[in-house]
Amino acid sequence: MPSLSPRRPLVLLALIVVMAAIFLIDTVTDYAVAAACFYAAVILAASRVLSARGLITLAIACIALTGLSFFLTRFGTYRIGLVNSVIGMLVIGITTYLALNMEAAKAAVQEAQGRLLRVARASTVGELTTSIAHEVNQPLAAIASSAEACQRWLAQDPPNVDKARQTVARILADAHRAGDVIARIRGLTQGAAPERRAFDLNQAVEEMLALSRSELDQHGVAVALLLDADLPPVQADRVQVQQVIGNLILNAVDAMEAVPAADRRLSLLTRRDGQRVSLSVRDRGVGLPVDHPERVFDAFWTTKSHGLGLGLSLSRSMIEANDGQIRAERPAGGGACFVFDLPIATDSPHA
Repeated sequence: MPSLSPRRPLVLLALIVVMAAIFLIDTVTDYAVAAACFYAAVILAASRVLSARGLITLAIACIALTGLSFFLTRFGTYRIGLVNSVIGMLVIGITTYLALNMEAAKAAVQEAQGRLLRVARASTVGELTTSIAHEVNQPLAAIASSAEACQRWLAQDPPNVDKARQTVARILADAHRAGDVIARIRGLTQGAAPERRAFDLNQAVEEMLALSRSELDQHGVAVALLLDADLPPVQADRVQVQQVIGNLILNAVDAMEAVPAADRRLSLLTRRDGQRVSLSVRDRGVGLPVDHPERVFDAFWTTKSHGLGLGLSLSRSMIEANDGQIRAERPAGGGACFVFDLPIATDSPHA
């Protein structure tokens, strides 16, 4: 049913005026003038404000006015007037039928959109939960590893307290990192501004590679690092940027799953381009869509059987929130290359 509006009485009044004008014109003109057909426009306009029952009532009124006008008309050939009146009534009936079907189709579309929105919301929650679990799992794994090392240092005779203190410091740092990841994702979903500070992108890349080392080794992926030694610091949210780097690395690993082990190579390259610093992550996997490579950033678009297609969409949101840009390229030789850039820190001596 069409939604009620504060302007509805004015619209209905206007329709009544138009109907009266059509009736008057149809009555005072010659039978050959089929003015009744203009009632179809009234039906179409009314379909936006009336319910199905109201629209049918209006159509019956228009047909009745057409018949009354025919009997009141005194000009022209009677037979032509009869034919035109019948045609006018048919036009009103057909228009009403089509308008009712159109409104029913609209309602069906709205209902389908509502169901899709509910599914999308549920899928988003599931995807974000998976993303958070994945991001938090990395520092948690580091915490577990450091805790085991701490136990070994303390189990020595005599206990190596200095080494144990160092591992405890690493545990605390990784615990804070896990909390930061959750806070950043929560802030992103709530529209909070990123915490932008100057940091070394090369170091951030090396840290994420270290956290992803077990995954890379498990899948036999060789890594080539081409990091610019003179790279100036960037101004961005370090945690969000590292989440993007980690996502690109793991996506590359997934993309090369069907590639022979000898060909699984991952290349990471940093360089300066004017007042921007960029990172390129290239794999030798299945590649990108031929027609629209940028489609991979669309929400819910994925080639993975176990994914929902929000990883790269979320990554793009993070990069753009930090005044950066990210793009997908199809390099010569196959595979895929993802490149993002960030602004150089304003207080950097290289700026």
